[in-house]
Amino acid sequence: MNKPIYPQDYSFKLSDCLLGAQTLFIAFGATVMVPLLTGMDPSVALLTAGLGTLIFQFLTKGQIPVFLGSSFAFVPATIYGIQTWGLPATLFGLAACGVVYFLMSLLVYVRSQEFVNRLFPTLITGPIIMNIGLVLAPVAINMAMGKTGDGKVVLIEEHTALIISGLALTATILTRLFGKGRVQLIPILVGIVVGYITSLWLGVVDFTKVQQATWFVMPNFTLPSVNWQAALLMIPIAAVSAIEHIGDVVAIGGITRRNYVRYPGLHRSLLGDGVATMVASSMGGPPSITYAEVTAGVAITKTYNPGIMTWASIVAILLAFVGKVGVFLQTIPSPVMGGVLILLFGAITVTGLHLLMQGQQDLMSPRNMTIVGIVLVIPVGGLTLGAGNFAISGIGLGGLIGVLLNLLLPEPNKESKTAALAS
Repeated sequence: MNKPIYPQDYSFKLSDCLLGAQTLFIAFGATVMVPLLTGMDPSVALLTAGLGTLIFQFLTKGQIPVFLGSSFAFVPATIYGIQTWGLPATLFGLAACGVVYFLMSLLVYVRSQEFVNRLFPTLITGPIIMNIGLVLAPVAINMAMGKTGDGKVVLIEEHTALIISGLALTATILTRLFGKGRVQLIPILVGIVVGYITSLWLGVVDFTKVQQATWFVMPNFTLPSVNWQAALLMIPIAAVSAIEHIGDVVAIGGITRRNYVRYPGLHRSLLGDGVATMVASSMGGPPSITYAEVTAGVAITKTYNPGIMTWASIVAILLAFVGKVGVFLQTIPSPVMGGVLILLFGAITVTGLHLLMQGQQDLMSPRNMTIVGIVLVIPVGGLTLGAGNFAISGIGLGGLIGVLLNLLLPEPNKESKTAALAS
């Protein structure tokens, strides 16, 4: 397990700083949205996202090109926890999630890769990755139409929004297909710039908050306080969130054509995510998760060097202390990011489909059709299961049910062997 099956390709170069900035552009909106929804400090979220990614890179030997940002999976529970026990107590519960990741990391290390492959074959991980794109697709469409991600609030008139998002998407596609040299590596950044210039021309950008912001800000750190009720609320969510983490690691491996589950090992990636979550929670930030948007960005740009994620981390840490720049990035109109996200979420869906097809499974067999169908429909349909203040839904719920079905439903060859023995 400790022997590399391919050469390490980590490279940290000054020329890659623009690619790192592009990566942060992709992750920025979601990273600051979680603290805004929960009442945490966005500057702390940026800082802990950068630090968490650096910690992850250290623990995974700089092998996996992923960025860790704020996790949406914990938003409802975090809001409830803050309202019930306060932020310090809720942070303790979130920090406990890191312990769950550590225990899962230990389990994976002890049981080896075969154990992981049995729990998460391509029949499960493929649909999970597809769901990441499919579940987030309405967010991209709502934003492209000038609404908030949930579609509840109209921010920009629809006709104007579609012009902006259409030009941003078109610029991204054309740059990726026909760009030359290093320009071809930054199609997302080009799309954002084109969309932003269009927004300025149409007069939908408001600089009021930028003018009011100070240049230097100190993140509002908060220390956790022990509260076992908060921990009990968060721990089950962490177990489900880990399934999404595994899907992301398999997805980026499918894109780069490298088996990260084997090397540096899924146990290292789980440990990295867990330590990053504990560090974030100890400083007053939201828990960390590998970002599917960034994974899709890697698929589109084909920039596999993990050193680019180091640059993204550095930029995130710097922005945590520069008030005007952070607020300026928040002036990017939703249609700009919506247009780009249409391509990103589409790319991650195709990545999952590609992984599913690589498994060479007979998808028309009753067993496989049942598993894949249920894993896909439950998250897309929005099913939620809950008891009291605890609820699971979305990708984690679909993945969990898929794992159980894969373990419980007998395979056709086993059925035929059983019938033969009975006769």
